Amino acid sequence: MVDLKRQYCRLKNEIDLAMQTVVESGAFINGPQVKQFADELSRFLACKAVIPCANGTDALQIAMMTCGFKPGDEVIVPAFTYVATVEVIALLGLKPVFIDVNKHDFNLDVLHLQKKLTKKTVGIVAVHLYGQCANMEEINLFAKHHNLLVIEDTAQAIGAEYTFKNGSSSYAGTLGDIGTTSFFPSKNLGCFGDGGAILTNNKPLGVKAKMIANHGQSKKYIHDEVGVNSRLDTLQAALLIVKLKELMNFTERRRKVAYAYDTELSKIQDIIIPHRNINSTHVFHQYTIQVRNGKRDELKLFLEELGIPSMIYYPIPVHLQKAYSTYGYKAGDFPVSESLCEKVLSLPIHTEMTEEVQEYIIENIKAYFN
Repeated sequence: MVDLKRQYCRLKNEIDLAMQTVVESGAFINGPQVKQFADELSRFLACKAVIPCANGTDALQIAMMTCGFKPGDEVIVPAFTYVATVEVIALLGLKPVFIDVNKHDFNLDVLHLQKKLTKKTVGIVAVHLYGQCANMEEINLFAKHHNLLVIEDTAQAIGAEYTFKNGSSSYAGTLGDIGTTSFFPSKNLGCFGDGGAILTNNKPLGVKAKMIANHGQSKKYIHDEVGVNSRLDTLQAALLIVKLKELMNFTERRRKVAYAYDTELSKIQDIIIPHRNINSTHVFHQYTIQVRNGKRDELKLFLEELGIPSMIYYPIPVHLQKAYSTYGYKAGDFPVSESLCEKVLSLPIHTEMTEEVQEYIIENIKAYFN
């Protein structure tokens, strides 16, 4: 699905030098590269505060702690997302209120927001799934009208750009009150282990998030908040400094692969290629097709037998997972999410994809349907 080894080989000299510098310095925790990376990502995203942390799940938890949500508060969250988005809500004693997604872009359906609103609603999690932004203009307007906070899960969409009706544009993760992202190795901007960050243009939220991520400290041994211990280590930060310089190039490489898929797979009647929103660019963390007429699982097996990987993101919507059955949802509650779980299939897409490999994938998909 990704080829991290070839990507490393292409950037080997810069990566090796960056990591060797850290090893020789011995500053493995909170070394200068951590702040440097935060500053450079802040400039790239035009974001006032970037707080690096240990992983994307921690970023979500810290973001919600920063928002001051209390046990029993309700947070609206898509039913079609990775479990981490909901996991932190449950861990904090909040109540996830699931909402269905749009069948075209797989993101939160704003038309359902009103009916999910109660007196206990405090926030909305907008997940930018697969690489393009949710409908942030409408989400923000709804949130502002009802005095809610908007948290962005940008783990799959770093570098995606959203354009508002007034013509202004901003990057995913900087569109709501507070954003989060992940630097898991397979992400568009990935390190060699775990890593994440909290993003915000709200100065008070940024100050609070930074404290919470570091044991709630305002200064050493002075604890103003109940916090956690969540750090991006210096080796990962050094690597990410190198890769951040390549992010736009990474994105263009992914888009080239996506365009080649589009050109050929759009000719197949039983395949729906990824939709593009007019107000968001797509960075293609995943290239996810929908396979109609119940042929998805058979196609996946067919490709597997030919040595072609594919993945189902996600086979079960979160509201039907056993861990979240106590919230009282049942099959049929979110028909679009449930239908997508039976149709979606993600194909290999990465920065090192060769034309020959992609042609092999495409030709065998076409062979299956012929």
